[in-house]
Amino acid sequence: MSMSFERYMFDMVQPMRDDLTRLGIQELRTTEDVEEKLPSAKGTALVVVNSVCGCAAGQCRPGVAQALGHDITPDHLFTVFAGQDKEATAKARELFAPYPPSSPSIALMKDGELVHFIERHQIENRSAEEIAADLTNAFDRFCR
Repeated sequence: MSMSFERYMFDMVQPMRDDLTRLGIQELRTTEDVEEKLPSAKGTALVVVNSVCGCAAGQCRPGVAQALGHDITPDHLFTVFAGQDKEATAKARELFAPYPPSSPSIALMKDGELVHFIERHQIENRSAEEIAADLTNAFDRFCR
């Protein structure tokens, strides 16, 4: 039996995408999606740079899910997938300066400007609960 690489990657990655989209987070899959949504998003926008790594599965995505159960949350929820939607991810990362590319990572933007950023090194050595607490503190500060 032969399976194409694209089909294999879809089958492997789709559950990782679903972890976020089932929370109501909108995927930005192209540079056009990013250009249309992020710079002009009024209010606050959470942007999760998703990844296939273990810290994305064990800490990042669960931490985001916990944080979105908070009373105060961002107005908009977006995700790009590093290594899968490469151009969209690169375009989103342009908005995260001065931070270097990092995946997974989590950005909080307000009126198109970066106001809070969690880099990979702040994800891989912390629990989902700690990441959720970091995010909810940022939500309390910037999403009111």
